[in-house]
Amino acid sequence: MAVDLTDFIAGLPKVELHVHHVGSAAPQTVARLAERYAGDTSVPADPALLAEYFTFTDFAHFIKVYLSVVDLIRDAEDVATLTYDIGAGLAAQSVRYAEVTLSPYSHITRGIPAEAYCEAVEDARRRAARDHGVELRWCFDIPGPPPWMTAADVTLDVALKQRPDGLISFGLGGPEAGVSREQFAGHFAAARAAGLHSVPHAGESTGPQTVWDAVRHLGAERIGHGIAAARDPELMAHLREHDIALEVCPTSNVCTRSVPSLAEHPLPALVAAGVPVTINSDDPPMFSTTLNREYQVAADLLGLDERGVAGLARQAVRYSFLDDAGKSAILAEIDAYVAGSGWVQALTDKD
Repeated sequence: MAVDLTDFIAGLPKVELHVHHVGSAAPQTVARLAERYAGDTSVPADPALLAEYFTFTDFAHFIKVYLSVVDLIRDAEDVATLTYDIGAGLAAQSVRYAEVTLSPYSHITRGIPAEAYCEAVEDARRRAARDHGVELRWCFDIPGPPPWMTAADVTLDVALKQRPDGLISFGLGGPEAGVSREQFAGHFAAARAAGLHSVPHAGESTGPQTVWDAVRHLGAERIGHGIAAARDPELMAHLREHDIALEVCPTSNVCTRSVPSLAEHPLPALVAAGVPVTINSDDPPMFSTTLNREYQVAADLLGLDERGVAGLARQAVRYSFLDDAGKSAILAEIDAYVAGSGWVQALTDKD
């Protein structure tokens, strides 16, 4: 683009709606844990080697690598440290509020009791708010690979029985191919009945039908990724008419080979069809990106100036599950940032 948006994006107040807990572990954190468990992990302890380790051949390979990093989180102290560091890293990018996807089942099966896990993430959430001014909320996610039903049962049980204060939504991740969304309908119905929002992954590495199934069977209020919707005009119309937003993560989609290249990413087609979208980072260190970088990528794909980028930030706030007062506060902060940083005059001069 003719205008360098880097500084503007860096200071722009933002929210993050699709970012994974373990997938947000900084390379230094991953390397430290790999060194701690040397001889019992395939993850390299040298930060310089992690970039190569985090080069994925396809979506299945990404899942394999992701689970190897999950295996490095082995006690509640690891959980708390990771969670607090995520909050600090988000705050450094001017993120005011984030909905972080957690997979408690993956850690419970590795020996961390559910109560200790929830206490650890809640302690970190409170400290991050106190120290960095960032508000974190949780999406409890059913992870893959199999046993799917066991993972679903445990995730729902922890969500309903532990119910940490930060928990606001219920999700479904992991591989999509051959994994029917409909089989989780009962779990999502129970979660929704308990007041949790529905935010399953769908249409990332599979086709539009997975998105349809997430909407029809799981009551999806937002869709994790959902980029396959661009192949189905009827589905895009449905998402638009029912105001169901997609959590789009452009760099992630390229790194997992769900999209051949950024130039071929369907984000422009989705926006042109009026589908609500938000911009997110997914597993940023694994994909050598940040939320700020994803806003730059989106700006390039959509041909946006500062006004358009601020519009993306506002849209993410509107589709968050933050309460009305919290939304109003962040929207006002975005408006004040734009008005007070000289960007309004720049835009006026260009007009």
